[in-house]
Amino acid sequence: MKKLFLNPLFLLGLLIRVLLIGVVLPAPVVNWYVPFLDVSTSQFTIDPWGLWLSQGGVPAAFPYGYVMWLIFLPLSLLFKVLGLPLLIAYGLTLASTDLALFFLLQRIVKASDKLLLATYWLSPIVIIASYMFGFNDLIPVLLLTLSLYLARQSRMGWSGVACIAAISAKLSMALALPFFLILMLHNRALRQYLPQFLKGLAIGALLLLLPFMFSSAGVDMLFNNPEIGKIYRLALNLDGHTLIYLVPCAYLLMLYAAWRVRRLNFQLFNAMLGMAFLLVVLMTPAAPGWFVWAIPLLVAYQATSDKVGIALTAIFSLLYVMSSLLLTHDTPMLAYLAATGINIAPPLAGRAVSLLHTTMVATGIVLLVRIWRETVSSNDYFRLSRKPFVIGVAGDSGAGKDTFSDAIKGLFGGHSVTTLSGDDYHLWDRQKPMWQVMTHLNPMANDLEGFANDLVALTDGKSIQSRHYNHQTGRMSRPFNTESNDFIIASGLHALYMPILRECYNLSVYLDIDEDLRRHFKFQRDVHQRGHTPERVLASFERREPDSARFIRPQAGHADLVLSLKPIHPRMLEDRNGKHPLRFKLVARSRHGLNELSLTRVLVGICGLHVDMIVSADGYEVELSIEGETSAQDVEMAARMICPRIFEFLDMQADWKDGVMGLMQLITLSHINQALTKRFIW
Repeated sequence: MKKLFLNPLFLLGLLIRVLLIGVVLPAPVVNWYVPFLDVSTSQFTIDPWGLWLSQGGVPAAFPYGYVMWLIFLPLSLLFKVLGLPLLIAYGLTLASTDLALFFLLQRIVKASDKLLLATYWLSPIVIIASYMFGFNDLIPVLLLTLSLYLARQSRMGWSGVACIAAISAKLSMALALPFFLILMLHNRALRQYLPQFLKGLAIGALLLLLPFMFSSAGVDMLFNNPEIGKIYRLALNLDGHTLIYLVPCAYLLMLYAAWRVRRLNFQLFNAMLGMAFLLVVLMTPAAPGWFVWAIPLLVAYQATSDKVGIALTAIFSLLYVMSSLLLTHDTPMLAYLAATGINIAPPLAGRAVSLLHTTMVATGIVLLVRIWRETVSSNDYFRLSRKPFVIGVAGDSGAGKDTFSDAIKGLFGGHSVTTLSGDDYHLWDRQKPMWQVMTHLNPMANDLEGFANDLVALTDGKSIQSRHYNHQTGRMSRPFNTESNDFIIASGLHALYMPILRECYNLSVYLDIDEDLRRHFKFQRDVHQRGHTPERVLASFERREPDSARFIRPQAGHADLVLSLKPIHPRMLEDRNGKHPLRFKLVARSRHGLNELSLTRVLVGICGLHVDMIVSADGYEVELSIEGETSAQDVEMAARMICPRIFEFLDMQADWKDGVMGLMQLITLSHINQALTKRFIW
């Protein structure tokens, strides 16, 4: 913090603000805002708007709600008691808000202090609009940004309150509320927090909006504010009677575009909302203060864009400065030129100003196109919204397919994952005589075409009718509806058997468990969980072995990732009473691997494991042999180091596992990250 305050860029921005606060006398501040604050601090009242109008004040002086008034009130009261100019109190309040927004953006936007200082702290839009013209739009923008930050911290109730506070500060911020609701509805990890957000909205409205509605003077000043009418100036006249208002039309189209993104994250939310704000201000005449609404978007865009994007934003800011100085009612630039002896005829001035404003709007539209291409269309969440990510999991009976699938599902959250089980596609109930001549390991005993058709439908975003096979009763349930989702996990004995199935997967996994260990686990599961007799389970091993060797194990050759679980020592399996815990080692064989070196480093350095790596002669396949114990916390830390981007897709309360299952989660996430990258490249 101290280093930041001593940064030359910070000191330069602070000096500019101090000089402008002390020297410039913005007309709205001198004529409206400060007189209103002076009157409202002269005597105690909970209806400062009524007091202002009763003393002959102008209705357009303070068309804002309680929050705006309360933010300016502390310094105004202090300066009035001390006998200091309220104009300075107004400027210092804006500067405090300005500094708070800078630190908030520092937490939200992943950028260096130098870049943030250049793009925000020295932003001509912020400086001109706030300190030369005296507009107070920084306050609602700060509150709206705070609402977004609180939502990212999973503090949804407070996020709702902050959102209402922004609307109370400036009614125009209500434009952001539908985008917040779309974010909650289209982000399945956040959807569970929607009731908390709505509760925060209700509490905020009760405390901040409802009392204002009892002030008839305040309501009259707010809704009769001439600023609101600006959005209706740009219109198409169809028949002399019917008008199409282009600003509301552009906003609604942007709202629809956000709704069409089926999976929305915070980066997309900030881009969509910022683009909606920028569209509104570009199409609204003579509203220089409103450009502050787009500042969080422009700062975030410049943090991720190239030099061309930064230069284009700088040109846009420069054009804003020139255009806004010429377009204000008192035309200070023209007055200054006249005072220096340069007289510009009004028609020429009007045309020059219009051409300058046209250039600024055109530059802003180019910025919007670039932001859509670089921030929206290239966003992982946006591209994932077009097609779910599909994981195929195959393995022999008792290999742990369900356990593994549940572990991966626990990372992304049940709200974001749909599972499709091959067991639900057995052709016959257990009581049918066909099972006497055929095992369920035989593809002919399963409706693999139905399995493939349902998987294709889910991948296409459609819902299907499913049935569930009950392993205890051996019967199928009644059909029920299954919806598609962000992630689809298709697991089963034959998940990699058919070519059409293999084509559906973005990542295919085969669980190649040690045969003695598999039999051990299957014995424990079938006897203690599914109620089979030990004799029946032991007999099934020999009966199913030929089908396993013929139909199941060859599928490992089609998998992107093969996970083999082995006991540290075979004699450990001789203890069937569970007196001693089993210890395992994990062997992971990967095709098309990209970051096995990074994975090895974190497994050794973070998790404290022993890792042996073998690379095939052609470099096509990598095998990692991993031994040791690790914790869920270490697994999560390792994942953050090698694939931080994937955390954006995980549940806000991801269920990390200890031991070998945690390692399987880590390795699978690494390959999901690689598969996402490959899918987006192709």
